[in-house]
This record gives sequence, structure tokens and C-alpha cells, in this order.
Amino acid sequence: MLTTRMRVILKKLMLVDSPLTGRFLANLNKVTTRTIREDIKKLDDLVKKHGAEIETVISKGYKLTIYNREYFREFLKDVVKNERKKGQIIYHLPQDREEYIIRRLSTSKGYVKLEQLADELYVSKSTVQNDLKQVKEILKEYSITVQSRPNYGLKLQGEELKLRFCMAEYIVERDKNTEKQTFHSMLVSRHKKAFTIIHNIIIEHIIFHNISMSDISINNLLIHIVIAYERIKNGNYVVFPSNELRQIVNQYEFAVAKKIVEDVETQLHIQFPDVETAYIAIHLLGTKMLFKPNHHDVLNEKLIASDILIIVKKMLEKIDDEYHLGIKYDKELIIALGLHLKPAINRYKYGMNIRNPLLQDIKKKYPLAFEAAILAGLVIEEMTECKINENELGYIALHIGAAMERKSFNIEPKRCLIVCASGFGTAQLIYYKIKSEFRDSLHIVGITELYRIKKYNSNDIDLIISSVPIEAEISIPVVQVNAIIGDSDIQKISNFVKDQQSIMEYFQKQFVFLQKNLTTKTEVLEFLFQQLKIFELVDNDYLEYVYKREKIASTVYGNLVAIPHPVTPQTDETFLTVCTLTNVIDWGDKPAQFICLLNVKRNSQEDLQPMYDLLGAIVNSETIVQQLLKANDYASFIKVLNDYNK
Repeated sequence: MLTTRMRVILKKLMLVDSPLTGRFLANLNKVTTRTIREDIKKLDDLVKKHGAEIETVISKGYKLTIYNREYFREFLKDVVKNERKKGQIIYHLPQDREEYIIRRLSTSKGYVKLEQLADELYVSKSTVQNDLKQVKEILKEYSITVQSRPNYGLKLQGEELKLRFCMAEYIVERDKNTEKQTFHSMLVSRHKKAFTIIHNIIIEHIIFHNISMSDISINNLLIHIVIAYERIKNGNYVVFPSNELRQIVNQYEFAVAKKIVEDVETQLHIQFPDVETAYIAIHLLGTKMLFKPNHHDVLNEKLIASDILIIVKKMLEKIDDEYHLGIKYDKELIIALGLHLKPAINRYKYGMNIRNPLLQDIKKKYPLAFEAAILAGLVIEEMTECKINENELGYIALHIGAAMERKSFNIEPKRCLIVCASGFGTAQLIYYKIKSEFRDSLHIVGITELYRIKKYNSNDIDLIISSVPIEAEISIPVVQVNAIIGDSDIQKISNFVKDQQSIMEYFQKQFVFLQKNLTTKTEVLEFLFQQLKIFELVDNDYLEYVYKREKIASTVYGNLVAIPHPVTPQTDETFLTVCTLTNVIDWGDKPAQFICLLNVKRNSQEDLQPMYDLLGAIVNSETIVQQLLKANDYASFIKVLNDYNK
């Protein structure tokens, strides 16, 4: 049987070409290296039967070698089936058991005994008791408590509205790598007929009212109506204050909800009071429910309510002031954020939760867009008193990231003048070599001899590529190349075209601290803060801004990497301060051992994308992280980064 921990190990081994150390895998799974050795042995015995093996590479770790790819692929397809035991999934990780317990308690009609949970999870009673500590912490977010009654068992206690939100969150199983959602069998098995009928009713009314909703929004609405159906059958109803109920009833979304409810009542023979119709209406209010606009209205700001438009423009103004992304006037972005913001504010107003399955990928692959979204969230909070959570920020970052990509498409090629003193033949050779290498990024405005250079207007040229030294003082940047252009010349030109700075300049020796014996997140941040204070690079209140950023969303990105930073720039230079640890520590919701404190220059207009790309590569590569964690001096640390950068 393939345990959850063994699956994590197998996945990591499949993602890399070089060996992974036992310590790295142990830290990732929060177990000892001895436990990992035992897991590896069992895993090796298993994969050997399916066209692969796990090799132990002396002093380097473990490596997966696949001999028969087709056979191994079939094995992967059967992994889920092999994890079944008497129809139940075996939950080896505490997080999986915690989710199961919440799901089980929230869908139970009565009490559930501790012994029952232990039997269902194939663990001891004491293990369940330990898991319950974290379960209670999670449920605090919904203001729900776990009531324990002797001889009866456990039961959830809280407001009906919050109980339903909790059920909806844990009854839906989301694929971590895609946006696919499935409904857990605990609810589906009881209401197969209701699921089909309600889904058909929703689709029918969406089409009838000419509404555009995403598949995820439809699924979310479906699950909430099915939950309402079950709870009403059991005599449990939501409660709204009368003034709040009046506000909902007067919304257009209530009228749509009323039509859906009428059909549900008819087909499932159940009565929904107005307060339950209001419950469905608030889910429509929290959904980006668009009436399909015609082609000419797609970028019309009139689609956005005036109060929302003011917030969006203030958000983009703040982002441009801090990060200079040049997206403040992107009309497509303004519309997208405006349409997203209204339901997001409604979700906050009614205490609704939203899950973003792409959150970790967004943070890893679009870190600058995510930081910009955090600034946007602060503006929203200031103007509406709505606190935007990490999942919502991820969706805002997606829109900002799309605008950044759009902007990069619209960048005009740099205008280039070729200067050559070796004659027409050499000049033509340089011309065609540059044209073939930089087809979309350089526009060649002309070829000239050195003495004729002054006839060109400097305002029409961004770059001169010259095969001879230019001693005269000119305001245009010059890249000198050989008459016969080689790879090094192409690289020099490329560096200018991409406006790249040397990535290594961010990793200065005095700011790299290796193999430190620090045991908590607080200790690490305090240590790095004191180092920066020695160089008088930060003010006394610097850490307040770092903790403010941590409070908004965790800066640990997986693979033992955390990249903390102030919520807004606090330094006069851009630089990174690195600290690797001898042992893994808890950093919020994930383990960390490689900490990189990021500081961006106030009002910076630098192109920081190369730096973000490098940080993204570190976050996404187990191999690089391993090598950096093993480095015990600055030279070997930099060598790892240089080898990658080649």
C-alpha cells in the first residue's frame, strides 16, 4: 500500500533529475530521516514491481530510475485504487485526518463518538484526540465549537449560517493541480437525485436569464442549495436580522433565487421559507454573475458601479506608485477588477468563504503580481472596512498578472543603429545576424559608418551596436561587438534588450548567513533585522512592516523556502538577505529552512523580473534548495546560483 507520505516522496523524486537527500525529504514531511529510510525501502520494493527503482547514491541521497515507462505509468493510474481499504481511504497525514473529522462532524445528524472516528481513520483514539486540537483551531474561523457530551460523543455547535459555510468548504474536494471540483461521497450518497435535479434547475435559469457564470460558481451554488435542502429537511433554518433580510429581498439576485427555489420546491417536494431563499440569494450576490454583454460593451466602464470604480482606480494608483508597473490605465484590468470586487465585498459582508485552488502557483509564478494584489487589498480594507483574505488576493493577482503580460506584448521593439567601419559586406553580415537573433525585440533603423553617425536623430534611436569603439560623447547607449558576431556579442546585446541587471549583485556576501542554528520564525526575523541594523539599512520599526505582511498572507512558498518582506518598501536599495538553517522550522502553515528576506528600493523603477525569476526557480526546484542548504560558505552558495543561471 502506498501511504500519503510515500506519495509525497515519490512525487518529489519524479520531479527532479538529481538525487534528493533523506534530510530534505524528512524536513518536507516533518519526520525523522530514519522514518524516511523505512518509507524509501517500502517504496522501492513497490516500484520495483512496476518498472522502476529507487537508487541510493552515496553522499547524495535517493534517485528514482524508471526502466519501463509504460508499465510505471499504469502503476501511477492504479495508485488511488491501491490506497483503498474496505472502501475507505487511509489518511496518514494529520491535515487529511483533520479535514475528514470536520467533514464527518459537519455532515452528521447527531453525535459521533471518538471511537467511531478512530475506527474510520484506522488510527488510535489518542491520535484522534491530538487531531481534534487542530480541528478546534480551524473551526474557530467559523465561530464553531466542538461540543463533547459523555456517553454520546462529539457534535458541532454554532450559527446555522456558519455551519453551512463550513460544510460547503469541506464537502467539496478540490484537485490541488487543477480547478476541478468533486463532491464528497458523504453528501452525494444521501442526495444523488437532489444533486441532479438542482443542477439542471440552475442551468435552466442561468440560460433563461442570460447570465454568465463559471463552472466553479455553478458548482458552488449547487453545493449550497443541496446543503440548504438537507438542513431544512432536518428542521435547521438560517437566521438573518430583519433589516438585513429586507436588503437582500430588494436585490435582483433575490428574484433569481426565488425562481430557482420555486422549481426546487416543486420537484423535490420541500418548502423553502423566504429566509432560505435569501440564503441562496447571498451566494448569487457573492458570485461574479454577469449578464452577457454585447461585443461593444465588454470594455465599458458603465458595467461597474461608480463606488466600485473609485476603489479600483485608487488600488491601481497605489500599485503604480509603489511598483511602477504601468498598468494604471489598462481598461481591461479596470473592468476585470471592478467585476471581481463587488461580489468579493459581498462575500466578506456575509462571512462567505472562497477557496482558490491556484493560490500557491500564483504566489510562486507571479510573485510581483501577488505583492501588488496585497497593496490592492490594503486599499480595499481602508475604503470599505472589508478585510480581503489570501484566496481573494490570489484572484486579484491573476488579473494584475494578466495586465502585466498584456503590457509586455505591447512593448515596442528597441530602435537600433548599426555602426560598422569594415565595409558593406561586414555591415550586412552584422545586420542579418542581429535581425535573425532579435526579430521581435530590435528594429534596425539603419547601417552607417562612424563618421556619418551625427546625421541620425538621437531621439529616434535606443541603442547603437558598433564594431568599432565610439569615443565621441553621445547620449545613446552603445554595445560594442566584434565584426564577426559571436555568442558573447549576442549575449551582450541580449542583456541590453532585456534590460537585465546581474542577478548576483542582489546576493552580497555581507548579507548571506549560512547554516544558522535558529529555531523559530521570530528568531530568524530578529537575527536578520539586527544584521541590517548593523549596516544602518533599516529603521527601528522595520520589523513591524514585515510582520504586517506576514499577517496578510504567509510568505512560505513550499520546498522549505520562505521569502519574507515588508508590506511596503522600507529601504533605499534593492537587496536580498539570505539565511539557511541547520534544521527545519515552522513558518506559518509550512516548514522552512531557506529564508530570503527581500527588500525593494523605495519608489524603485528597476526591472526586478530577473530577480523574481531566480527566486521563483529556487522555490520550484528541490535540487537548487538542497544544494543551497548544503552550502557552508559564500563561494559554494554563489556557485550553485551561477550554475543555475548559466
